[in-house]
Amino acid sequence: MTHTHDSRAKRNVAVLVCAQAFLGSQMPMIFVVAGLAGQSLATNVCFATLPISLIVLGSMLAATPVSAIMQRFGRRAGFFVGATGGAVGGMVGAYGLYLGSFPIFLAGSFLTGIYMSAQGFYRFAAADTASDEFRPKAISYVMAGGLLSAVIGPQVVKLTADAYVIPFLGTYLAVITVNVVGSLLFLFIDIPKPPVPALDAPSGRSRLELLKTPRIAVAVICGTVSYALMNLVMTSTPLAVVGCGMTGDLLPGTDLSGLSAAEQRSTFINLASNVVTGHVLAMFAPSFFTGHLINRFGVEKIMGLGIAILGAAGIVALSGVTLSNFFIALILLGLGWNFGFIGATTMLSGSHLPHERGRMQGLNDLLVFGGVTMASLASGGLMNCSGGSPVQGWAAVNIAMVPFLVLAGGSLIWLMLRPKEAAA
Repeated sequence: MTHTHDSRAKRNVAVLVCAQAFLGSQMPMIFVVAGLAGQSLATNVCFATLPISLIVLGSMLAATPVSAIMQRFGRRAGFFVGATGGAVGGMVGAYGLYLGSFPIFLAGSFLTGIYMSAQGFYRFAAADTASDEFRPKAISYVMAGGLLSAVIGPQVVKLTADAYVIPFLGTYLAVITVNVVGSLLFLFIDIPKPPVPALDAPSGRSRLELLKTPRIAVAVICGTVSYALMNLVMTSTPLAVVGCGMTGDLLPGTDLSGLSAAEQRSTFINLASNVVTGHVLAMFAPSFFTGHLINRFGVEKIMGLGIAILGAAGIVALSGVTLSNFFIALILLGLGWNFGFIGATTMLSGSHLPHERGRMQGLNDLLVFGGVTMASLASGGLMNCSGGSPVQGWAAVNIAMVPFLVLAGGSLIWLMLRPKEAAA
């Protein structure tokens, strides 16, 4: 039976769902165009995905300070900081495109990471005022808000990518608007500020002690692997779709000779947007029932299913580079991320005490986005500089998933085989 005080939690979930949908739409927008913009601005195509890597690096470095702001001043303050970072990042990125400056464009990407970091705390905020029973559902519903962002973001890209003479400038101007307007949602959030601890209050476990806790360690490993591998493959996808399209591998037998090179490229950018839409829909659509599945079957089984589905995505991606292969692989990638990451978040949120929240959640996102940063850095190099063709680069990206899937799956099996009293 849901506790009566979940009425407050439901209000907060409604606000956070809207934020995830509207403010969150900037992330698929940026992930569609940033690598392509980087490819046009960078002097070395191996650095094409560096803008995305800088976003994730900014998110990683912002995780601890943003968590500390939320612990001291409340969630609302931290979320306003995130939206401000997103708006300023959009401004600097737009200026970099206007000047044709790759370094300035990278600086804007780094600042965008502040928003990405704050967005990562939406899921934790959903759990703050929820009962134990409602917590997995609250987390899932907030993640489900990304369903609308999957539709909004890529559609905005189609409308704005070529709106100005400078490619993608219109998209970054739209990012600024999304942050300014979307930040108003946080005026309606109702999460109490954490109480100031008394001098004699327990300080909780140290970061090292927290990480030595088996359930926390496995949650961090599986959360990091799920997010990092999703990012590794998704970051390369627009480059792979456009690259395989321009070489004739994406749509075999299709005659595009009547189109100019620019028109062909625009066609494949739109196809890449559609693939990313399918991927992000698969990331968030299952969230309507992921919490229910966790309650019914247990968090460990759902996390394990997520890891297995990520492996299936790699197999499909390696089996061909037609448009259907991209769609199926990216849909599986999104579904695997959903089960793996929401499962890891649920396991983590139930494994530490309230006064350890700021310390543990900041540490978790520092580690998660550290892994995602390395994945996104590797993505461009693997895609553009492994082999002599887009097909070979795409294969290298997906083969790179294997050792990390083994790590996550092995750690989860180890936890499940531990005696229950030792694993608690």
